Order: sequence, then structure tokens, then C-alpha cells
Amino acid sequence: MIKKLFITFVILGFSSLNNLAQAGDVAKGEKIFKKCSGCHNAKEGGKHKSGPNLWGVFGKSAASAEGFKYSAWLKGAGITWNDEELKAWVSKKKPKTAYFGKDVKKSKMIFSGIKKEEKISDLVAYLKSLK
Repeated sequence: MIKKLFITFVILGFSSLNNLAQAGDVAKGEKIFKKCSGCHNAKEGGKHKSGPNLWGVFGKSAASAEGFKYSAWLKGAGITWNDEELKAWVSKKKPKTAYFGKDVKKSKMIFSGIKKEEKISDLVAYLKSLK
């Protein structure tokens, strides 16, 4: 019984550490965002560039920023910007999620993506902080 409890606590501990590792670092994410800033603004009330302003993007529906012209595909994709979708969107691998996979190429975004999972998590943490 004690051995089973110990194993359970060890598994839960590693699981918690893994969640922390995936949470991302906002400061590192802000630096990574510099790659995005040529096309996207991240300031509250900031103007759109060739891509939409990303202030407050987390939790919103895709193609919902006022005054930006989105692709027809993105307008109809039904994406809500959560951890999974943002990570998939900025990843070089473009993993298939509930809403898209290879279809992301039907959007206007030309960014090729980020390879490293840690950097993706950091960028998403930064985007989540924009509120």
C-alpha cells in the first residue's frame, strides 16, 4: 500500500513538473515575439500591420480583430485561440488539431514556424499575458 502511494506521488510530481515546463516563460516569449513583430503588433489599441494586432488574442475566436481582412478559410475555421491552437499555429511542424493541420497554409500568414517546443511554449505564455 505504501509503495503504491509513493509511486502515485512520484508520478504526480513528475506530471506537475512537466506542466510547469510546458507553461512557458513570458519574458523569453516576449523576446521570441520579436520574430513576429514585423507583421504583428502586440500593444493594447495598436494598429494592425500586415497581420492583426495580437493584444488579447488568447481565448478569442480567430479572425475576430476589428478592421483586419482575414482569409475566408480562417474566418470559417472555427478556431478559438487556446494553448493547443496557438502552439499548433506557430509550430514549424503544424500538428493537426481539432480545427486545422495542413489547412493553415490557406491563411495569409507566411511565417514558417518555430521548431523548439520550449520556444513555442514561451511564445504562447507571452501571448497569454497580453490582456
